[in-house]
Amino acid sequence: MPSSPASPARAGREAAPHRRGALRRTGEWCARHFVTVLVLWVAALAGLQVLQHAYGGDYSDDFSLPGTQSQDGLDVLKAHAPQAGGYSAQVVLHDADKPLTSVSDQVATAVADLQKLPDVLSAQNPLPSSGSTPPPPPDPNTGPLSTDQKTAYITVRFSVQPSTLGASYLDGVDAAVQPLRSAGVEVEYGGPLGELARPEPSDRTSEAIGFGVAVIVLLIGFGSLLAAVLPLVTALVCALCGLALLGLLAAAATFATVSPTLATMIGIGVGIDYALFLVTRHRQNLIDGQDPVTAAGNAAATSGHAVLLSGCTVIIALSGLWVSGIGFIGKLGLAAAVTVVTAVLGALTLVPAILGLIGRHIDRVRVRKPVAETVPAQDAGVEVGGWHRYAQRVERRPWWFLAGGVVLLAVLSFPVFFIQLGHIGDGADPKSFTDRRAFDLMSSAFGPGSNGPLTLVIDQSKVPSSDRSALADQAQKALTNVPDAAVITPLTATSDGDVLTATAYSVASPQDERTTSLTNRLTDDVLPQAVSGTAADTYVTGTTAAQVDFLDIVSSRLPLIIAVVVALAFLVILAVFRGLLVAVKAAVLNVLSIAASYGVVVAVFQWGWGGPALGVSGKVPIESYVPMMMFAIVFGLSMDYEIFLLSRIHEAWVRTGDARASVAHALEITARVITCAALIMVSVFAAFIISDNIVVKMLGLGLAASVLIDATVVRLLLVPAVMTLLGRSAWWIPGPLDRILPHLDAEGGAQESEQSPGGVKDMTGGGSRS
Repeated sequence: MPSSPASPARAGREAAPHRRGALRRTGEWCARHFVTVLVLWVAALAGLQVLQHAYGGDYSDDFSLPGTQSQDGLDVLKAHAPQAGGYSAQVVLHDADKPLTSVSDQVATAVADLQKLPDVLSAQNPLPSSGSTPPPPPDPNTGPLSTDQKTAYITVRFSVQPSTLGASYLDGVDAAVQPLRSAGVEVEYGGPLGELARPEPSDRTSEAIGFGVAVIVLLIGFGSLLAAVLPLVTALVCALCGLALLGLLAAAATFATVSPTLATMIGIGVGIDYALFLVTRHRQNLIDGQDPVTAAGNAAATSGHAVLLSGCTVIIALSGLWVSGIGFIGKLGLAAAVTVVTAVLGALTLVPAILGLIGRHIDRVRVRKPVAETVPAQDAGVEVGGWHRYAQRVERRPWWFLAGGVVLLAVLSFPVFFIQLGHIGDGADPKSFTDRRAFDLMSSAFGPGSNGPLTLVIDQSKVPSSDRSALADQAQKALTNVPDAAVITPLTATSDGDVLTATAYSVASPQDERTTSLTNRLTDDVLPQAVSGTAADTYVTGTTAAQVDFLDIVSSRLPLIIAVVVALAFLVILAVFRGLLVAVKAAVLNVLSIAASYGVVVAVFQWGWGGPALGVSGKVPIESYVPMMMFAIVFGLSMDYEIFLLSRIHEAWVRTGDARASVAHALEITARVITCAALIMVSVFAAFIISDNIVVKMLGLGLAASVLIDATVVRLLLVPAVMTLLGRSAWWIPGPLDRILPHLDAEGGAQESEQSPGGVKDMTGGGSRS
């Protein structure tokens, strides 16, 4: 039988045992033995750094997609034509003053030296052999030598992904092409070889900007210098420990190059937030008359409990990325989860230890009158503040606030209906990158499609020898006048005669949706029809084809990931707050806020509204895995503010039984903390927009926008309005469901309510039980 909303008196009776919880004991112990805890953290930080430098691995974007047609086609090439298989990259040559045929000897020497490098399968000389008449170039000319003979490219094929070879590998490449550079020829590296030559990414500037803004926000918001610096110090220590652990994991498994940047963004963001929640509660406990050790213990038992639940929710959301079935994406979630774990550990141990060290001197150095949580005016007998008046307005006109928030989210979400997922090509990189210069030279001389050729593979090993000639003629006719193809070279047989290969060039750049359409058309329609009636198998392979396969997999599995993450978060909220409508509201509003942040990303990067100001050259598609990463990260992070606000609403509801007034009360005492925490996290994420990596820019802007939207429109408009309208029914849960779910307390109230030393009742709430 469905149960009615839990009564405050009943919830209070369940809190009667007043047991000292593990989090309270941990917080008090750390505050009392702060020297021991600080020494252990310093030793852990130093030890992990030493281990990481000694045994840590490297990051690379080497990953495969087993079972995809592009990977199967690559395997066929490796088996039948090793010199034509592998991973290709271009060494682009350009001389504006003279034809490259005038330096044919230097080109031949460079090609020969490139062929001698480790892991090189072959290197193709773009110039005709000495004394021979060069064949007429195709129309349009796709290379390897331009019509004016001033631009050419050497195709180098590697047995491994070049981006995994390490920066030192470029020393051999530079030495091989040095004769050409000495002769005045411009030499640029394209494709994965160019990615290897990119400057080593550094996040120190972004981190410094984020930290600087965080200091200003905390000083303005709370007035105390020590209270402002403490969250930053603990977040930095925890993030460094997490990054060192990630480096050790990278020695055992391959993590993407963006992994440490992503881990830094998330680790610092949640680290500051978690520490801020505890420090704010601790300072309020001091104001209420508790001694520093008890205050730190109560903060760990209440806000620390919320931090623990929030951290678990973030990790659960990041774990949902493994549902994609792609190890590359799952490991990105794992990388971020590592720093979330260290942030939670730091909040529960390092923060109480520093609070114990500071004692009552936390507000000694101040820039304005220090404030902690706002004490409700009706309880304190003081003049009402701005947040209290705002909370009363929400309580009086909840429908207006709900409508305004929904309209704003709808407007921001509109661009998401036009989202184009794809891969960001080298043409969006800064011109200081060699792969960008190579891209421009190739596009100018051979057309944009030359930067992403598609290798067509027809495996005719199952076809009788007598039928192969007819198959080749049939296939060649099918490959004529294919839409969106600038040119498709004639089919050629491998040395064993079992495989036919050709190269298709798109009319557009690799990141253009016309190239994606061409790849899918060749894979799904043209090639299967070209071998119809035979036992031949067909594939489209190469870097661009693999990117399209990756896009298809991500697009097909994104709805599943969304469903899994939403369902898990729904169950967490339901188990914590025992309110069915509360959990539904949390899931729906979080999805709406993420859709709005998607819209911002689409408008800026895909539509170009401000992209050039962010250092993005032209309009670019949304990197295929960015929406997936954003959803998992933001949905997890949004639970920080969700649990923090709802726990205070529930606490007031348990104490007073007035559902509407409880919403206003919670909004008043949490608005300052939520606003400051959001501004800090926004500044941390937004600081990464200055990165040269377009994907990092995209993630930085998307995460910053989502946190800002979530903490303002959702937490300060929609949540209070919806909770006010729901009233007592928000806390209703069917009886059978209540008995099945585990009982969790958002802030440990069922364990932690007890008389404080200062004589002030520490009403931390408590999970209501139906």
